[in-house]
Amino acid sequence: MAVTVRHPEWLKVRLPHGEIFQEVRAVVQNHHLHTVCESARCPNRAECWGRHTATFMILGDICTRSCRFCAVKTGLPAEPDRSEPHRVAEAVKQLKLRHAVITSVNRDDLADGGAGSFAETIRQIRRESPGCRVEVLIPDFKGDRDALNTVLKALPDILNHNVETVPRLYGEVRPQAQYARSLRVLEESRRQGMVTKSGLMVGLGETSGEVLEVMRDLRETGCRILTIGQYLQPTKSHLPVDRFVHPKEFKLYREEGLQMGFQFVESGPLIRSSYHADKIKIAQKPGF
Repeated sequence: MAVTVRHPEWLKVRLPHGEIFQEVRAVVQNHHLHTVCESARCPNRAECWGRHTATFMILGDICTRSCRFCAVKTGLPAEPDRSEPHRVAEAVKQLKLRHAVITSVNRDDLADGGAGSFAETIRQIRRESPGCRVEVLIPDFKGDRDALNTVLKALPDILNHNVETVPRLYGEVRPQAQYARSLRVLEESRRQGMVTKSGLMVGLGETSGEVLEVMRDLRETGCRILTIGQYLQPTKSHLPVDRFVHPKEFKLYREEGLQMGFQFVESGPLIRSSYHADKIKIAQKPGF
């Protein structure tokens, strides 16, 4: 059951509509694909789909983990569909995307955590849409370096892995994840030459000091792109919102992030990991 909580004015969003929105939805449905936009109940679906962008979620819509912030279903997933990478690439081509974001549910049931499907999807998109930039938002693969290397060898343009929250709250928010392990994923990816990105939610009970400390930890890994957004409780069985963070605080985080050396920071109440991903300009700068 969805949660009905009175949100502050800055969290109001418009309902999905428009021809482009309908076109994107039709392409996704016709290719039998999942999007995190729908599965995670993203508040920006109307805007993003209206701009011809979407985040494809591969490896099904059932996750093996039970993070208490996430609306994606938990359970035992089906075997991966080997035709899925090609269908994603066909959808990217049909939508004429310049920037494709590929994410997945956690697949701890698979030996490689689904890394092979990520790599094949990247290769298929490159084949069908060589001018399209590919961003992947990956799980931690339980710290398996071989699995991570499988994705890195496929050479995505941006490697995203979200830390999601501050370390003190991991046991409650992400009980099957580890903060240090997530940092290692980003650090190793950057060491191998990837442009790395991460994101976190606020409004779960963290302090502003803890948020700034996470931002510093991320910069130490070499992370260049950061997103910060408001946590919104998807159902009554998920964690409640501790507080609605004011836009002024989000502005402070953005300013602090840029001063720390992040190249690109999206920070605001409705920001999600893939929000405005297509607008990110990546410059090769020494020191990153």
